[in-house]
Amino acid sequence: MTPSTTPARPPERYHPRVEANWMVKVHLGERIVLVKARDLSMAGLFLHGHPPDTTRQLTLTLPLPGIGDIPATCTIVRREAQGVALEFEDMDWDYFLLLARYLHPRLP
Repeated sequence: MTPSTTPARPPERYHPRVEANWMVKVHLGERIVLVKARDLSMAGLFLHGHPPDTTRQLTLTLPLPGIGDIPATCTIVRREAQGVALEFEDMDWDYFLLLARYLHPRLP
């Protein structure tokens, strides 16, 4: 069998991203810090912020415009110079449906 000479296409995301140019409340103990979100999907979001390297999970409140506030616990899955990629952990089904209601009309 001869190897393919065509370049490998990067895999498409299972959950497409939508722009999320708004502030997210990050709960750090007793403090709440506002951090700008870059994008959002059904699986997670990207924040323009840098939590300490020892932090593995964050508790957030997502203020979805026209929908309401959604609480979420997220795991940090990637750290970049611009911020952190977060994945939702065990989101309540009702909040998951509200997230879908927000994302659906904005998907490409």
